[in-house]
Amino acid sequence: MADVKRVFTVDGKPFFPVGGQSMNQSGYNASESEPAFKAVKALHGNTILIPVYWEQVEPSEGHFDFAGVDELLASARQYGLKLVLLWFATWKNGNMDYSPAWVKTDPQRFKRVIDPAGKSLWVLSSHCQSTIEAEEKVFTALCDHLKAEDSTERTVIGLQIENEPGIMGSDRDYGPEAQATFESSVPAEMVDSMKAAGKGRVFDLWQQAGGKDVGNWPELFGCAAGEMMTAWSIASHIDRLAEAGKAIYDMPMYINVWLQQDWEIPGESYPSGGAVTNALDIYKWFTPHVNMIAPDIYIADANGYEAVCATYSREDNPLYVPESGTRGSNAWLMFRAIADYNAIGYHCFGVQSILAEDGAVRPQSQPVVDSFRCISAAIPLLLKYQGTGNIHAVVQEEDMSSQRLDLEGYVGKIQFGPRRWWAPPTDDTIKRRGCGLVIQASLHEFYLVGNHYRLIFRRKLPKDEIMKPAMSSVYFAIPMTQFVSVEEGHFDDNGEFVADHRRNGDETSNGMWVSPDTGVLRVILCD
Repeated sequence: MADVKRVFTVDGKPFFPVGGQSMNQSGYNASESEPAFKAVKALHGNTILIPVYWEQVEPSEGHFDFAGVDELLASARQYGLKLVLLWFATWKNGNMDYSPAWVKTDPQRFKRVIDPAGKSLWVLSSHCQSTIEAEEKVFTALCDHLKAEDSTERTVIGLQIENEPGIMGSDRDYGPEAQATFESSVPAEMVDSMKAAGKGRVFDLWQQAGGKDVGNWPELFGCAAGEMMTAWSIASHIDRLAEAGKAIYDMPMYINVWLQQDWEIPGESYPSGGAVTNALDIYKWFTPHVNMIAPDIYIADANGYEAVCATYSREDNPLYVPESGTRGSNAWLMFRAIADYNAIGYHCFGVQSILAEDGAVRPQSQPVVDSFRCISAAIPLLLKYQGTGNIHAVVQEEDMSSQRLDLEGYVGKIQFGPRRWWAPPTDDTIKRRGCGLVIQASLHEFYLVGNHYRLIFRRKLPKDEIMKPAMSSVYFAIPMTQFVSVEEGHFDDNGEFVADHRRNGDETSNGMWVSPDTGVLRVILCD
């Protein structure tokens, strides 16, 4: 059993957001955002993630324009979707592109990051008091507007603060204010937190540098000092925004992460100071008003994907995926995030890209659309059974023809291939990979969603019976096909299963097959 912390709610009830994130420029007006709303509906999603820009909300200092925000609210209500707003402000992918012109053109007041060579970067400094004060005013104004316009309907269910924050072009700010901090004592709270943790990447970096109780950043963190100080400074900046915003309008707020990758050089291959593996603990210690740290996962290999899920799925941080790919391995690995790491929400980035000009789903995006359709159909089951160990991911790895499931009372064999065993293979079915979820609700009751697989059940026998030659031959030769009922169906608004079609005969004689268009398959087995 695991405690699944549900961050998102709708009408006071736990909510599992699933859908897509729009492209970065989609939030400026309704005509640009409409394709994203249409795509999320085609994806069978219930939530859209879309940006709100500091430069648009506050085009001149102290004068706020929320017309674009109101258009997003209206569109979401029109399409029957929930909204997560992405606040693009001081940081967007390690730079300052979405800050307003009056900030960009006044580097004396709004300090920029200085690199080791003394060059000014296109990045606002987290060590500049004027920047945090200005952003706090506009962010709280946004929260105040949302409270006034949406506190009844609650279309907006969450806010992302900044987007992949950090510094591109340097490991830290070498400007005078930042340099003074770098040479000052590391906050005692940091040392106390490391001692209390006694483990973790930040703790290890501290120990590798000598584990001193007192000292400046290089004395306590050695060559990692620049990244550690930047993480602390940016986390403190963001938490100040979250605290001020929640004081006005309390809603879930999170930070997303550009992950460590390639050469893993901070400021070169990822923004230095972001909540990557090296600095995740610092973010958890210094952002008490932020609900979660959320990784953007574009990793295609299963091992790397699961490593990210394991890192960001922890007792103090539920796994939430605000960005992922729209094709390829994401079509099946997402089931592992949900089943094995209790992900509480999942989205793909650039959702407009799944649709062709005529509004049809592009062939290369169909596997992802099918997977999101299956997840959406199973949401009531996810809310009920995540954390129990009763949700099993079905994922067809390279060259895998079958998968074994260890179930309560049963052994399950997943057979990958066409839904009807007698159907001849086609080029499309050969290329397609099986994926989905198997949820065990009770000893004999199972729910299946997914694509391109069949499940055969066999009753588990006591070990002493298995060892008997006669019983052994029976156990390994005869599939468990007895059932009370096999029904295709869906869940109603109250979370109750509604049967739409009953299977029997040939449709059940060689395993329980699923495809996205069958909805949820409920199987009641019989001894």
